[in-house]
Amino acid sequence: MEFIVEKIGMSRTVGEKSIPVTLLKIVPAKVCEVKEDGKALVAYPKGKKVNKPIEGMQKKYGLSKEFNRFVELKVANTEAGDLSLEPLNEAKKVKITFKSKGRGFQGVVKRYGFGGGPGSHGSRFHRAPGSIGNCEFPGRVMPGKKMPGHYGNKNVTVNAEVVEFNPDMGVLVIKGSVPGANGSLGKIRIVK
Repeated sequence: MEFIVEKIGMSRTVGEKSIPVTLLKIVPAKVCEVKEDGKALVAYPKGKKVNKPIEGMQKKYGLSKEFNRFVELKVANTEAGDLSLEPLNEAKKVKITFKSKGRGFQGVVKRYGFGGGPGSHGSRFHRAPGSIGNCEFPGRVMPGKKMPGHYGNKNVTVNAEVVEFNPDMGVLVIKGSVPGANGSLGKIRIVK
């Protein structure tokens, strides 16, 4: 079963042994149409963007204006209506997918952890990547070479352990950290 979640932030458990945890809020969603393979078309609210195709989908499925995003998820529901949160009560492990924080164009020291060169004594090799290719053979830079470039803002999936689920507040407590910025939307999938 899959769910859309919003990252609230990190905290820790209060007890004999404190555990760092991440709080994820389950985004309210409505199942519009159930397909035969267990997947369904699900609508959820995100921002205020509405255009004619979205208005048409809202009219077709009888949704309010707030439900303005659509995605296909594997759900427990057998018919249209509110997304069932029942499977989260027994969930022990989940796979979480978020977009990592975007850091823009970065050099090799920050992007890959290169060591760099000496900082003084006339050295002119500080944070540069160094040699990147060979001379006559192969006479080119090999594909996959670690170079400066865009860092972050990619989908990252991690396995995580569920500490607790509060169905009244719709908050899922996950052990450890989760990629992505606070307030960003992601997806969770129940593994077992």
